[in-house]
Amino acid sequence: MARQESSSQSFQTAVSDHIAVIRALSSQLSVLEKIAVEMTRAICAGNKILWCGNGGSAADSQHLAAELVGRFRRERRGLASIALTTDTSILTAVGNDYGYEKVFQRQVEALCVNGDVLVGLSTSGNSRNVCAAIETARRFGAFTVALTGQSGGAMAKLADIALQIASNDTARIQEAHILCGHMLCDSIELSICERELATIHPLT
Repeated sequence: MARQESSSQSFQTAVSDHIAVIRALSSQLSVLEKIAVEMTRAICAGNKILWCGNGGSAADSQHLAAELVGRFRRERRGLASIALTTDTSILTAVGNDYGYEKVFQRQVEALCVNGDVLVGLSTSGNSRNVCAAIETARRFGAFTVALTGQSGGAMAKLADIALQIASNDTARIQEAHILCGHMLCDSIELSICERELATIHPLT
């Protein structure tokens, strides 16, 4: 019985901590809006959004790229977005030949152009391969975004803008990252649909 009570308490703690972290996002809405503006600008200019991260952040990168290429809530054209975490041949070749720290940087060198947006996800903010990708993307003229935890880590200093989740707990940070990602996808999609509608039915 004591074991069940302990498990129940851990569930309640997780819910309470999650709610507190999500509520704290209210203070970062202006940061999210700035990121959404840059992402929308890139898509409308014919550029793309690149995503990278490790582990759970790799999964989030794939998830959010898919929301833009496919759809989030609305029917519209596919939007240019690539997760740098998905091609195992590239990842293993670059990891083998150059080292794991280069697995995203090399792809940035190949794919990133001036005007793109690169999003790096890391709960610590110190993932060396993500830091390398951000540094390289900035040299190529991309707008760089760091999604991190409370401390921000090295990424917060390297990127053009950082969204720092108010937690040091990996799980809670990742949960907030995916919510923020969904909010960004929603904003981008809404802006694109409004622009396309204006093109089809211009004001007279």
